[in-house]
Amino acid sequence: MFKSVLPMILIFAAMYFLMIAPQRKKQKEHQKMLASLDTGDEILTVGGIYGEITNKKDDRYVVRIGENTKIEIGKSFVQSVVKKADASK
Repeated sequence: MFKSVLPMILIFAAMYFLMIAPQRKKQKEHQKMLASLDTGDEILTVGGIYGEITNKKDDRYVVRIGENTKIEIGKSFVQSVVKKADASK
């Protein structure tokens, strides 16, 4: 009986270390990045739109993407930070 269960345990352990653990680490890093965003930061959205955060709300950001053009995006749709705002401003 133990010989038939051992391969399944090894497969699940390999899946955890090769797939689940790296994904959880990436998700934690993304959450940390979202928490550090502030007004003035330049971001890239998941849809490929570059913009500057002009206002923070509970569940979304107001992002300026052009002259007199602002959009609201959900926090989870921020892919990466392009440039952090200067602390001296």
